[in-house]
Amino acid sequence: MILPVQQLVRSRMAEAVSRLYDIPADDPVLASVAVDIPPRRALGDLAVPLAFELARRLRKAPRVIAQEVAGALGSIDGISRIEATPNGYLNFFLDRPHHLAAWLAEPDRVPPASGDKAIVEHTAINPNKAAHIGHLRNAALGDAFGRLLRYLGRDVEVQNYIDDTGVQVADVAVGFREIEGKDLSAVRHIADTTRFDYYCWDLYARVTDWYEQDKERLKIRSAALHEIEHGGNPTAELAAFIADRVVRRHLETMARLNIRYDLLTWEGDILRLHFWSHAFEFLKSTGAVFLQTDGKLKGCWVMRIEEDAPAAKDDPTPGEPTDAAEEEPREKVIVRSDGTVTYVGKDMAYQLWKFGLLGRDFNYRLFTEEDDGNPLWSTTSGPGAEGDAPAFGRASWVCNVIDTRQSYLQKLVKQALAALGYHEQAGRSIHYSYEMVALSHSTARELGYDTGGEADRPFVEVSGRKGLGVKADDLIDRLTEKAAREVGKRNPELGPDETRRTAETIAIAALRYFMVKFSRGKVIVFDIDEALSFEGESGPYLQYAVVRANNIFNKLRDRAGLDEAGVVALLQSTPSDVLVSGNEESHDLWGLVLEAARLDEVVDQAVRTLELSVLAKYAFGLAQAFNGFYHRYPILNEERADVRVWRAAAVAMCRNQLTRALQLMGCTVPARM
Repeated sequence: MILPVQQLVRSRMAEAVSRLYDIPADDPVLASVAVDIPPRRALGDLAVPLAFELARRLRKAPRVIAQEVAGALGSIDGISRIEATPNGYLNFFLDRPHHLAAWLAEPDRVPPASGDKAIVEHTAINPNKAAHIGHLRNAALGDAFGRLLRYLGRDVEVQNYIDDTGVQVADVAVGFREIEGKDLSAVRHIADTTRFDYYCWDLYARVTDWYEQDKERLKIRSAALHEIEHGGNPTAELAAFIADRVVRRHLETMARLNIRYDLLTWEGDILRLHFWSHAFEFLKSTGAVFLQTDGKLKGCWVMRIEEDAPAAKDDPTPGEPTDAAEEEPREKVIVRSDGTVTYVGKDMAYQLWKFGLLGRDFNYRLFTEEDDGNPLWSTTSGPGAEGDAPAFGRASWVCNVIDTRQSYLQKLVKQALAALGYHEQAGRSIHYSYEMVALSHSTARELGYDTGGEADRPFVEVSGRKGLGVKADDLIDRLTEKAAREVGKRNPELGPDETRRTAETIAIAALRYFMVKFSRGKVIVFDIDEALSFEGESGPYLQYAVVRANNIFNKLRDRAGLDEAGVVALLQSTPSDVLVSGNEESHDLWGLVLEAARLDEVVDQAVRTLELSVLAKYAFGLAQAFNGFYHRYPILNEERADVRVWRAAAVAMCRNQLTRALQLMGCTVPARM
């Protein structure tokens, strides 16, 4: 919406300045012309402070430069006038009727595809138990980020990495085999007759306790890991089955949240196709990794951690968070002394593959067809490979959504790329980090947790390893139940099925908006009542604003036979005084339209800064602006036909952009609330 207008202003400014002052077009000053928004509509719609940057260079006052540039610009399509202010700004006034009609006529216009593929990897839940609330922040951020990139015209491939050979899956396999004495056939029966990811959740906690009772049992874990990595044995077959069934449950959970993927990448395939051994030879040949010959890391292949990366535990148990505060050697184990590769080593091979730098590829198979009809592909290293799979990998830009505890490992992945000479790809390797999710005390109590032991803390931490956590599906169910009670009170005429569908839509918006509205570096304290509020900064508040706008158009159609298309058709022949007169009402009406038009600018900012909270706060502000406009300027009861049409057009513009903002955050809008 507004971005193309800003780009046009930038290019015309650069051309005029280049002509006037003989400044090369590729000069840094002209390559990054700032375009601001004045604080009041009476001052214009766009403001360019370029004269201030040129003043010292040209030895002229900013006011004089602004006047000269304004005279050189000439007319610009869609700009009604240009003013040079006394202090040196150049203010641009948009042709209001032209832009409002154009924006409504092309509501879904996106920039042309750049041709550069971006891979966004997110979710990556260990396939050993049910998804929990902490996983939801990762998935919500990653899914929304991919949506934003697509909105800006990027070619996006969304991947979900499955660690099917790690310690967590090994622990559940050990639990079935050693604690419950079950073989694959018995486990298959459990999977067919129970909620398998929940069953594994409880078993995983029992295994953790079992290890604590006798540390010698950790040798059983180690042996199981070796068996899983080598394959072709009962333990490996059991682990593969566990991972497959749990992943399918994870996909069902994520589908409830409107989250989809293009490719499931299995760690086991990286091992079986010898991706790591290939990458390992690269790293050894460049000296990026070396064999430690003495000390406690003797026999390990290690990589030195660069000075700006935090120190970490040597050779930590895979899946365990590291403690950056400990005084440890600044070397990271890539291959353990027993020959097993740590998961950062596998991540290095995976990152090389993502950029198309590994020199080999996966085989692919169709994993499932999702509810929307789109295929979900999976890597494979065995039979069943299908030749009609899309061309995966070979990205120009890679974003890995992983929590902040893994920051130093992600730095090592970038370091490995640079060590191999792939500096450009290292620079385009983005770690989208985020902080953990905790519970408010009231929410923890509502979900059945005893918070007495943490009464002195501001929030309640959860631990999946100890079996203390909020399963994602349980949380969605609880949100839906509470939303259903509210929907039923407000809409007693609705049947139970429609009430349930409406409540689910509200619950998903409540959850997803809550996960993105905070800065990613901030610990989230999830509170059910705050997330579900119809009045505060919440997903339901945004939904309610759109429902209110939809109701206006429903009544407008019933009373006057006008839908949005009819309103747009009338704009060309309807006097636009209410929009251009310059009085308070015209500025308020246009201010709402212009704020709605800023969605693409805000999305661009969110992508550049890797901060999705920018979008959430923008959408909340737009909903507030719409509600204020709705109460101040009636549409249905407005007697002047021309004013009613332009106000309705502004409502349509705001409705469309709010709906789109919600969609970018993975939320839809119910018919009523």
